[in-house]
Amino acid sequence: MKKLLLHPLSATVSLLASAVALAQAPAPAERVLPDGYITGRVTSSNGPEAGVWVIAETHETNTPFIKIVVTDDDGRFALPQLPEATYDVWVRGYGLVDSPKIKGRPGDTDIELTAVLASTPAEAAKVYPGDYWMSLIEPPGPENFPGTGPFAAGGNGFLPGNMEIQADWMHAFKKDCNFCHQLGNELTRTLHHMDHLGFDTHEEAWIYRTSLGVRGGSMQGAFLSFGMDGMARTMANWTRAVEAGEVPEMPPRPQGIERNVVVTLWDIGGPQDFMHDIISTDKNNPTVNANGPLYAVSSGHGTIEVVDPVTNDNYKYVIPTRQDPRVVSTRFPPPGNPSNFWGMEHLWGKEHPADPHNPMMGPDGRVWNTSKIRNEQPAWCSDPNSTNKFVQYYPLTRSNRQASVFDPKTQKFELIDTCFATHHLQFAVDADNTLYFNELLGPIFGWINTRVWDETHDEQLAQGWCPQVVDTNGDGKITKPWNPADSDNPDPALDTEVSYNLYNVIPDPTNPNVVWGAYEGRNGRERGALIRLDRGDNPPETCITEVYQVPEGTLNPRGMDLASDGTPWAAMAATSQWAKLDRSKCVANGPGTHISAKCEDDAWTVYQTPGPRFKNSDYPTDFHYFGWVDQHNVIGLGKDIPILTGSNSDSLIALIPETGEWIYMRVPYPLGFYQRGLDGRIDDPNGGWKARALYSNYGTHLVWHSEGGKGFVGKAVKIQIRPNPLEY
Repeated sequence: MKKLLLHPLSATVSLLASAVALAQAPAPAERVLPDGYITGRVTSSNGPEAGVWVIAETHETNTPFIKIVVTDDDGRFALPQLPEATYDVWVRGYGLVDSPKIKGRPGDTDIELTAVLASTPAEAAKVYPGDYWMSLIEPPGPENFPGTGPFAAGGNGFLPGNMEIQADWMHAFKKDCNFCHQLGNELTRTLHHMDHLGFDTHEEAWIYRTSLGVRGGSMQGAFLSFGMDGMARTMANWTRAVEAGEVPEMPPRPQGIERNVVVTLWDIGGPQDFMHDIISTDKNNPTVNANGPLYAVSSGHGTIEVVDPVTNDNYKYVIPTRQDPRVVSTRFPPPGNPSNFWGMEHLWGKEHPADPHNPMMGPDGRVWNTSKIRNEQPAWCSDPNSTNKFVQYYPLTRSNRQASVFDPKTQKFELIDTCFATHHLQFAVDADNTLYFNELLGPIFGWINTRVWDETHDEQLAQGWCPQVVDTNGDGKITKPWNPADSDNPDPALDTEVSYNLYNVIPDPTNPNVVWGAYEGRNGRERGALIRLDRGDNPPETCITEVYQVPEGTLNPRGMDLASDGTPWAAMAATSQWAKLDRSKCVANGPGTHISAKCEDDAWTVYQTPGPRFKNSDYPTDFHYFGWVDQHNVIGLGKDIPILTGSNSDSLIALIPETGEWIYMRVPYPLGFYQRGLDGRIDDPNGGWKARALYSNYGTHLVWHSEGGKGFVGKAVKIQIRPNPLEY
């Protein structure tokens, strides 16, 4: 039985006031996780089945609950930390079809599960991750570039200007086609759900399907940017191959440490919720909120969705807006063409328009969010007569999303207006608990001094920002006037403004005045860059920006993080790599450094993932929406281990830099684990593996693309690594 506790909040709030939830969260319980277990063995007609998953699922808890483990060399398994309930228990694995489900309860031991061997490659491939199915896509070869225009004009179907080299196509494919949802899952690799529309060709079906539903306008724009004819043919060749029975190679089963992985999932949100991210703790102190609730933000529905891992409750809070929500605009338009699943229903933004993008937990357990509170920019942000030093230095005229903070103790929100737009956010390690923000569609690094905010609740006093200006004249400081951004002939005697849109923001744990962000790049020629800002001791006058273009052979640094010593790691979304920068081998100022710092050849170290590749190509098919560095050895693989989100591979992927080993922490059920981030929490520093975990969620825009289809509910995901596959 699912228990859903809705916390509706008032439509409008003042600066400090917020409405009290009409329903209360569950009463505090002893914060102890269950210790039930089920053990047994998996065999097939071939004998013991090693490296396959055993799945236990129940709907008897307050919100549905799933536990997944991997068998050892002898086919043995142990399902740990199970709450009291009756479970369906079964086997899934590569080379198998799902076994019949049997009933089990905590305390059952020596259960015998019979695995069922797949009779055909096609039968086995049904449970392969999306990136393996994407290996059947053949990208247009280098000979197709530059594009020569539409078929009707005698061209090759790809647009000149947009598609000049093959890397332009790959950059756009990953950046524009993969950032909303997973590719390669059953719904994207087939067209059978559109049979009722009666298209004559796969090309026609692809052109139409990319215009449907709540994201149809964005998809259609992306599709057109390639050249409609060429892109439709490329994707139609893929779905025709799948329809004809072509299957990818079999993925390897979990090996070594991968067999020690324990996965726990809870239902969270509803069947239309797009939950971008989830948070469990403070990145800088992962013991905050020990055994506490997990907080996800539902962008389209303007809510914080909560799951309690102790009580297994699922509830939500509506994020208020300062303006009447009926007049606050939304970035989610109604569909232009009917969705195959929801028709013309306007799924997102029409009722609760706060549009939260990213949550972050502070050192006191409050949950800070990037969320929209109003439409019009406050006049003071650009007032030429302002006494605010940031306005005097660099006035701002646009902010499409601001900030909010939720206190779980009081169950109240506070709203904070910002002159800069907000997207991602992260706390620095300093006495002010400085909270940094990036702008997705702008170059500003912004921040809120949360200590000042808590003391004064003065929005103007608590916030600040800096533009991106590079010391291109090499005098060690930034001086006005400077060369404007995108100057054709910058004056070498002046500094130079740059305008790189940032996808994320990461403060340096060794210097709270330094913050980094990742710029994705516009195409395969402009690969992307890491942007570093040093605020200095008197921002904004002392703010200096540095630009580090990512190395040749890498594309699309979407997510980045820093090791505990400040070393930058960039997750290459399009080329499936980690890239580590040694900044000491670069000169970041002087002529030309607004394009990139001048770095030695070995300043970058690139680590390539081992996953599948596109057909007849060296480009990997996985997509890494984000990356995270385990600064505190939360998961037990070592301090500062970098972990990629395997957004097409149903996995989180850890790299051991010293050996080059990659560890795939796979979530095999339900298929479609498309994640946009992760964090890690330590519930008890002395509690061993049971008190340490990574947390993520199914973050796809389109949850009905996941296994189960329409009606599927998003999942909060917990991943642990135990000493061996039988530990419980």
